[in-house]
Amino acid sequence: MKEFVISETKSEKAALVGLITQTQNERKTNEYLDELAFLAETAGAEVVKRFTQKLDTPNSVTYVGKGKLEEIKEFIDNRKEDEDTEIGMVIFDDELSAKQIRNIEKELHIKILDRTSLILDIFAMRAQTANAKTQVELAQYKYMLPRLQRLWTHLERQGGGSGAGGGKGSVGLRGPGETQLEMDRRIILNRMALLKQRLSEIDTQKATQRKNRGRLIRVSLVGYTNVGKSTLMNLLAKSEVFAENKLFATLDTTVRKVVIENLPFLLSDTVGFIRKLPTDLVDSFKSTLDEVREADLLLHVIDISHPDFEEQIQVVDKTIADLGAGGKPTIFVFNKIDAYTYVKKADDDLTPRTKENRSLEELMHTWMAKMNDNCIFISARNKTNIDRLKDIVYKKVRELHVQKYPYNDFLYPTYDD
Repeated sequence: MKEFVISETKSEKAALVGLITQTQNERKTNEYLDELAFLAETAGAEVVKRFTQKLDTPNSVTYVGKGKLEEIKEFIDNRKEDEDTEIGMVIFDDELSAKQIRNIEKELHIKILDRTSLILDIFAMRAQTANAKTQVELAQYKYMLPRLQRLWTHLERQGGGSGAGGGKGSVGLRGPGETQLEMDRRIILNRMALLKQRLSEIDTQKATQRKNRGRLIRVSLVGYTNVGKSTLMNLLAKSEVFAENKLFATLDTTVRKVVIENLPFLLSDTVGFIRKLPTDLVDSFKSTLDEVREADLLLHVIDISHPDFEEQIQVVDKTIADLGAGGKPTIFVFNKIDAYTYVKKADDDLTPRTKENRSLEELMHTWMAKMNDNCIFISARNKTNIDRLKDIVYKKVRELHVQKYPYNDFLYPTYDD
């Protein structure tokens, strides 16, 4: 799916575009653009400029207003003469419609990406196994299908601009481009049907594998992307799951047998969630996320050093609920306490406390009271409180095992490798 691919050999310069709306204030927009910049860097691009505009809602034709689009165009044109500073793409922080992409491309004459296509590009880069590659390819086709017409804009010059999408009313205007468009659409639909069949077969195989795992409690690591799930997986399972400071470092679900004291259980690490995660990706990755749905216990890993960690918790909780896995026993694992910083208030400062000036101790007491002690604060990188985490997981897994398998000796459950 080369349409989405960003070159990794030479960093393309990119500009970002976001909106300040009635439901998204300036602070929130800047946080989203920070995340979009991280996504772009993960994909291999270099962000050199950000554009924001205040609008009640996105412009249905060009996302931003006419004046802002002209400002973006002027910025791009001024850098065209220098290869080192030339802008290679503009990335928008929301999913764009085919109409918006087509109109923006007409004005800017440059590669246009939206948040969804950028995430798809990263997923395509990260996919290693046949299962992950199949899921990503299906999501890419789902994204591409309603946007095929923009690849055939030359048809607009035939017969007053009715184009390939003219339907039954475009009598006499059906040219070779429309024939090609319909052929492409049929090819993609056939390919999607094949990919869905493959995923169905993979689902069946994975379901069989899960049945053969024996009577073991299943624990699943969940959380926002880049919160340290894979690092924690490596600590608990003594494995070597790929982990780095980039978004979506893990795509393929990893399952390991873990033994704490004399109690074995299964631990899985799954793809991280993110704001505005494309629906097509969630649908395509349902087989991967089956580990979350079938888990007995969730370890919700949170990056407490992130300024917006509470919203990230909400994003993860909503995604889990959408998957039909809400309401499961959950331990909140607040990671990266070593990176937590705050601005200490002066003793005579009477202004209300904000999340920017709450100490780690205050947060700990707040969340431990809120979660009835079903939470722990750790540093996976520095291995702080890992032994305490193991104790908490051990007690919870033992409790769940006795509940689920009351007539089976939890010390020696059966297991098929």
